[in-house]
Amino acid sequence: MINQVRRIASREIHQGRLVRLREDTVILPQGTETTYEYVEIKHGSSTLAMESNGDVYLVREFKYAVDRLSLEVVSGGIELGEEPIDAARRELREEAGLVATDWLPLGYVDPFTTMLRCPNHLFIARGLTAVERELEEAELAMEIVRVPLDEAVRMVMSGAMTHATSCVLVMRAAELLRRS
Repeated sequence: MINQVRRIASREIHQGRLVRLREDTVILPQGTETTYEYVEIKHGSSTLAMESNGDVYLVREFKYAVDRLSLEVVSGGIELGEEPIDAARRELREEAGLVATDWLPLGYVDPFTTMLRCPNHLFIARGLTAVERELEEAELAMEIVRVPLDEAVRMVMSGAMTHATSCVLVMRAAELLRRS
């Protein structure tokens, strides 16, 4: 199927450090003119760090946008010119104080496709070694949580973990292990 929506005009409303907002005037397939609001957020990488016994590392921190604590996999934005795997390595070291020798890419997800573009690349990291964390100021209260993968799956299924990318990554990792 091809895109049957035709853009006839576009204006940038906001261009920030992390977010870009655009308003497009479009013609729908039956000829109706309407407006689409389009948001692009800095693309990201997310990593589920896993020990050989199946324990995984999550991070818990207060998330301003949802106004509460959130339990998530290690995640962060991809810098300009940076490859997704390099962002994943950097964020794992900064947030969890871990480096890994074995990286398994699990594709990417589009967290919300209606009006948001923000692909997030997924990785499992193994062969872990602890190093000193390099937290950014906004991450100083970040807590590392180590749990068995089965417990992380229960957190996803019970709604205790709601960060969509984290939920997908935990479930993909569990299915991958189940199949092997």
